[in-house]
Amino acid sequence: MTLLSAPPRVVTVGAGLLDESLRAQAVPTVPVSWRPPLPGTARALVTVLADPRRQAANELAVRRLTSARPQLVRVRRASEVLDEDTFLHAGPPIEWERASGPMRGALIGAMLLEGRARDERAAERALAAGAVALRPCHEHGAVGPMAGVVSPSMWLFEVRDDEHGGTAYCSLNEGLGKVLRYGAYGPEVLERLRWMDEVLGPALAATLERTGPIDLRSLMAQALQMGDELHNRNRAATSLLLRELAPAVVEAAPDTAAQVLRFVNGNDHFFLNAAMAAAKVSTDAARDIPGSSLVVAMARNGTDFGVQVSGLGGRWFTGPAGVPDGLYLGAYGPGDANPDIGDSTITETSGLGGFAMAAAPAIVRFVGGEVADAVRATRSMYEITLAEHPAYQIPGLGFRGTPVGIDVTLVARTGLLPVVNTGIAGRVAGTGQVGAGLVKPPVEAFTAALLALADEISDPFDDQGPRTSSPQ
Repeated sequence: MTLLSAPPRVVTVGAGLLDESLRAQAVPTVPVSWRPPLPGTARALVTVLADPRRQAANELAVRRLTSARPQLVRVRRASEVLDEDTFLHAGPPIEWERASGPMRGALIGAMLLEGRARDERAAERALAAGAVALRPCHEHGAVGPMAGVVSPSMWLFEVRDDEHGGTAYCSLNEGLGKVLRYGAYGPEVLERLRWMDEVLGPALAATLERTGPIDLRSLMAQALQMGDELHNRNRAATSLLLRELAPAVVEAAPDTAAQVLRFVNGNDHFFLNAAMAAAKVSTDAARDIPGSSLVVAMARNGTDFGVQVSGLGGRWFTGPAGVPDGLYLGAYGPGDANPDIGDSTITETSGLGGFAMAAAPAIVRFVGGEVADAVRATRSMYEITLAEHPAYQIPGLGFRGTPVGIDVTLVARTGLLPVVNTGIAGRVAGTGQVGAGLVKPPVEAFTAALLALADEISDPFDDQGPRTSSPQ
């Protein structure tokens, strides 16, 4: 039977109501999934999609991202890689004047921790006067959860990409509740940080000297198959890491081993920071490829949500950070929530977190929704990504690789935004964590990146014609 001799059918596009009505009348239909591109992006899309470099550039970027082999190589003090007058923070650049409550709380806590202020008011005055330089973690090869504040006395995971040679850092995880990264800075917060400085950091540093490099890629792949998604659920990964570290902790720090192991064992999120550094070193491998439209960073500072794109260097493209929708702790509610904050969206950028929720059905008990919602979230992300990760596989989807490689052109063409699951910080400095949930990134960040890509390319309709150079 040829197409011309087949029974007539109606092609339905867009909304499903027409297709449902025709089917109810026994009319054969061919439903086509289509969405208009994001408003104001049509011409930029034509320009970027016509760039002859784009396909090869994106293939190279994806290949580098998915072939990265992050290894946890050591734990070291931030002072070894950070100037004493510099504090790092999460997200795109921000000044004290625009900083949100939890960002301000974390910076105040860091000033008190470092002995640079005698009390909260003195810390605020010093920060307002520029006593320390505030710099994004991402611009120093690092990432930080929530406020992401890193000061010189803190200890960092150091993760090295064994395939491409890059290095990334992330602070050690404090646990949940009233912690510095959520903007709390009370006596119990500072006491815990000082213990981490004096006991936890040195013990882990000595431990890694005994164990040698730990293969985070393999550990994370295993954790995905045990029910983690490596952003808001790290129970399996933390357990696997603890199994790797425990014997060496006992040998390297016998006097404090019980304290260290008890702390790690009691903190299901301990592995998150190692996962973030692994994700950072992986996405960094895909940076700076001319013509690539692949997103290499998504980050939030509690005021702005920013993205960086491989073909556009270190430029940030931002929009207002949204308030997460989720589950709240105790008597807290949406009115207590700060807009989205943290570098932990590097996990989604590398194909984990919200992109891997189908691997972690139990995550819905932490961020809200139903199991089916988690599966739908992952499936939808295949529409805006360029590949499936060969190592990070989801048993519930037939061991399909997680969607990886966000493409700003696909975001613009589909109107779908990356799925992000996250903790929720209290908007008032000093509050701490108030909940967890899902958040929508601002569309402006992705459209701005697309327009910038188009500006970098000769317009295919002008007299000079398109660029013809290709990535090597």
